[in-house]
Amino acid sequence: MGEAYDEELEELKRRKLLEYQRMIEEARRREEERRRIEAERQAALARILTPEARARLANLKLVKPELVEALEVQLIQLARAGRIPVPITDEALKSLLRELSARSRRDIRIKFYT
Repeated sequence: MGEAYDEELEELKRRKLLEYQRMIEEARRREEERRRIEAERQAALARILTPEARARLANLKLVKPELVEALEVQLIQLARAGRIPVPITDEALKSLLRELSARSRRDIRIKFYT
């Protein structure tokens, strides 16, 4: 009885080990894919933005990462479609950011009831 128990325990350990190895491999593949996509995005941005505009986006990304990621995707798509002039200068980027800011501004109104 003890020997069968040991064999079963070893089999369970082996299965768990294989499962963990598969999980680690899958996580590694996902991370590599994320890095590849990010490298492609950065290469595309290097082609369509001037260095000053890229620096502005990098600074803004520190404060509003979600906004910048969405903007980067949009800029890449617009540039590929030929809908915006390339390269995008810092001034053009500032203008786009002003437009986005004006569109997304919310008026906050506080009402007092007496």
